[in-house]
Amino acid sequence: MPKVLIIDDSAVMRKIIQRNIQKSELLVDEFIEAGNGNEGLEKVAANNVDLILYDWDMPNMTGVMTGVDFVKFIKGSGQKSNIPVVMIAMEGGEAKIEELKNSGANGYLTKPFTLDQLRSKLGNFLKVR
Repeated sequence: MPKVLIIDDSAVMRKIIQRNIQKSELLVDEFIEAGNGNEGLEKVAANNVDLILYDWDMPNMTGVMTGVDFVKFIKGSGQKSNIPVVMIAMEGGEAKIEELKNSGANGYLTKPFTLDQLRSKLGNFLKVR
């Protein structure tokens, strides 16, 4: 079963996302957490992850690792470039969604999201029980 990396500056939000994925009956073997993009890159390098969920809006980022920067880095990183990246944000204007598509992101979720939305958006990458 797959490993999912959740990158969000809020530990509480990371747990909420995990709980909602479990409630949505998507099959995940392990959740890995990171508090920022740089830590997320370390986790990607050290683990075989099958899906990355990345919070678009993270304050206090070091190394200028915005959501788009992160996606571009992962997608340009050779053997790790095939890992799907789904962005999560508070709002989803057309310009932001277009920027994500152009960066190589595989999907987008807007907070708050329902269990049905999770299944719909992540069902392409994770199996449902």
